[in-house]
Amino acid sequence: MRISEAARRLGTSARMLRYREDLGLLPHVRDPLPWPSPSPSPSPSPSPSPSPSPWPSPSPSRSHGPSPGRSHGPAHRQFSEADLKAVAAALELERRYDISPASLAFGLRVLAEPPVRAAVADLGRRLGRIPATPGRALDFEKERALRLLSRG
Repeated sequence: MRISEAARRLGTSARMLRYREDLGLLPHVRDPLPWPSPSPSPSPSPSPSPSPSPWPSPSPSRSHGPSPGRSHGPAHRQFSEADLKAVAAALELERRYDISPASLAFGLRVLAEPPVRAAVADLGRRLGRIPATPGRALDFEKERALRLLSRG
């Protein structure tokens, strides 16, 4: 089904589904057919490069015109029942824990990327929201014992 039908069934807007897709909260699109790449056209002399545009280029997943190398317009994302269930689960988590889609996306990033997980855990320990690891507690006790021994 198309995005408008998916949004209607989920009780949200197509714009919010696109926002969630940008955040990584929708399952990846599986491209069923590889598109042929355009054949390079020979140019007799190098042309000067155009000045960079101050506007970002459109996202390839949501371009509104025909893409280079394709003989027809852009493919529209089709939502399966599994996609709808995944988005519904994300919406339920957001409601249950009163969090934004961006917060949920960051939570998924923490779970999926070990360096991010380690940095967040370190911050949690520094703030006192996560207890110190047993190894650190033993180091503290060891340092304390050595200080007491050096006094006597």
